[in-house]
Amino acid sequence: METILSPPFSPLFNPKTSLSKPFLSLSHLPRSTKPICCSLRKQHSQIEKQPFSVPKSWVSHVQQGLAALAISLALNFCPVVSSDSALASEFDVLNEGPPKDSYVVDDAGVLSRVTKSDLKALLSDVEKRKGFHINVITVRKLTSKADAFEYADQVLEKWYPSVEQGNDKGIVVLVTSQKEGAITGGPDFVKAVGDTVLDATVSENLPVLATEEKYNEAVFSTARRLVAAIDGLPDPGGPQLKDSKRESNFKSREETDEKRGQFTLVVGGLLVIAFVVPMAQYYAYVSKK
Repeated sequence: METILSPPFSPLFNPKTSLSKPFLSLSHLPRSTKPICCSLRKQHSQIEKQPFSVPKSWVSHVQQGLAALAISLALNFCPVVSSDSALASEFDVLNEGPPKDSYVVDDAGVLSRVTKSDLKALLSDVEKRKGFHINVITVRKLTSKADAFEYADQVLEKWYPSVEQGNDKGIVVLVTSQKEGAITGGPDFVKAVGDTVLDATVSENLPVLATEEKYNEAVFSTARRLVAAIDGLPDPGGPQLKDSKRESNFKSREETDEKRGQFTLVVGGLLVIAFVVPMAQYYAYVSKK
C-alpha cells in the first residue's frame, strides 16, 4: 500500500506537485502574429465583396425558351401566305374532279346559297329528263391558260378523259377578274344546244353581267338559256351591252352664232351707257351755269 500511494508515482494526491508542474505550458503553444478577430473580419469582408453570380447554363435555357415562344407566337398570329394562291386554286379545281353532290364549283366565292340551290334544281331536272350533265365553275383568275376557253377545254379533258364519258357533259366557266366566260362540252351536248346559243351566252350573258359584277345572274341566266335550248324551247335571250357613248357638251355653230349676237348687243349697250350718261350729266351741269 505504501508503494502504490507514494507521492512520486501518484501526483494526483499531491496538490502542490501537480500545480507546480503543469502538463503543457503556454510557452510551448504557437503564437500567431495576427489577431484571430482581425483575420475573421477580413474573411467575412471578402465573402461580402464577392458578387452574386447566376449560372450561365440557367440563363441560356431561359433565353432559348423565350426565343422559342416568340417564334411560335409569330407563326400562329402571322401565317405565311403563299404567293401562288391563285395558281394553286386553279389547279385544285382540275385535280378535285367534278362535284358529286352538286353541279357547282364556286372557287371564286361569288355565288350565293340561293343561286347554288336554284342551279342544282335546274340542272338536276334537265339531267333526269334529257341525260345532259352541266357543271358550272367560277375562278378568280387564270395563270396557266390564256383565256377561259382553253381552261374550259382543259377541265373537260381532265374530268372526262374519254369521248364516251364527256359526250353528254357541258362545262360553264366564269373568270371573275377577267370578266369573261366560256362554254364547252362533248359532241352531243354541243349539238343539243347549238352554236347560236353557245355564242350568244358567251358574248352576252357571261361578260355583260360579269362586267356589272352580277355574277349570280350571269351564271343562272346562262344555265337557264342552255336548258331552254336543250328542251327545244324559244331562246329567252340575254342582256344587251349598254351603250356607254357620251353625249357631246359642245354647242353647235348655230347656237354659238346666236349667243354671239346676243353678247354683242349686251356689250354695245353697256358701252353706250358708259359714254352717254357721263356726257349728259356734264352737259346738264354746264347749262345750269
